[in-house]
Amino acid sequence: MLGKNDVIAFVPTNDPAKAKAFYSGVLGLKFISDDGFAMVFDANGTMLRIAKAGKFTPQQFTILGWQVTKIETVVKKMRAKGVKFLAFPGMGQGPDGIWPAPDGGAKVAWFKDPDGNTLSVSEHFK
Repeated sequence: MLGKNDVIAFVPTNDPAKAKAFYSGVLGLKFISDDGFAMVFDANGTMLRIAKAGKFTPQQFTILGWQVTKIETVVKKMRAKGVKFLAFPGMGQGPDGIWPAPDGGAKVAWFKDPDGNTLSVSEHFK
């Protein structure tokens, strides 16, 4: 039924000003509007709504991610903008925070937004 419709992504925030600065200034997403309920960004053709949620507890898993090419380059550029990547004990991540999947099919690096939401960048191989 919805297979041919566009997806809209949602991420909660309790500090819209910090979220706007992060998603536009650090991650480079185009700010579209603020409708009072959420800030709308263009994430390469996907609508991303940073919802003004007030108080909430961030989930302990990834809620939003980007598929990239040359993840090492992307991580390096993000670090230069102040993004801190997460290290998980026992995961076997490299010094750059990138985790190589055991099957060799992907590499992933996780980071948090100003609200503590876990986000990721990943490179997938075919």
